[in-house]
Amino acid sequence: MAENTVSRKAESRIPAELAALERRAAKRRFAADELVLDYEDESTDVYFIASGAVRVLIRTPNGKEMLLADLGPGEFIGETTAIDGGARSANVTATMNTELLIIPCDAFLEAVHSTPAVCDRLLRLMTNRIRDLNARMFERNVLDVRHRLYADLLRLSRPRGDHGDQRILSPPPPHHDLAARIGCRREQVSREITAMEAEGLAEKTRGALVILRPAEVSRRIALATDESRLSGEARV
Repeated sequence: MAENTVSRKAESRIPAELAALERRAAKRRFAADELVLDYEDESTDVYFIASGAVRVLIRTPNGKEMLLADLGPGEFIGETTAIDGGARSANVTATMNTELLIIPCDAFLEAVHSTPAVCDRLLRLMTNRIRDLNARMFERNVLDVRHRLYADLLRLSRPRGDHGDQRILSPPPPHHDLAARIGCRREQVSREITAMEAEGLAEKTRGALVILRPAEVSRRIALATDESRLSGEARV
């Protein structure tokens, strides 16, 4: 999944390979915080993000959230249901003004089966999501909160222009979002980011969180991963 915290207020652009699908789709605009899809909804349409951004998450009955992904222009939503016929597996909510193409299930599957470019786009997107989820599942199982946060901040960041190897998250993700992504409490995220600042690993600037020493952060993640593996081998 291509995840970043940069603004997605780009103009609506429909890739050439989706032009035929666009003619069979309906366009709809969603306001920020408007629900796009609900968990276990029985609809089968596929959504293509033309502009804006959406958030995909799962809510437990007691209100706890697991944030699966933030998706932007060029991504599909709801393709899993179109492929396997199952109910929706997550909630999807617009996080800003967003324009979506709503594609009927049969039109989407027809395009996937008959148009290599559409099939390739879908395969790349789904492969990226699987890789991302595999990485996060591994981290959830072997790393503590501190190192899960380190890994997620690196994943969400981008290079900081002419500042060497520094990386930046702009705008900085809210602490409760980071907590939902890595499976902890907001207070734990706040405490760990404060510790990173104290150690010179990160700093807050106007409208951004800067990772000052990403190589050191990566080294600590690798060390924690190795220690966890050695601990697991010792218990076998």
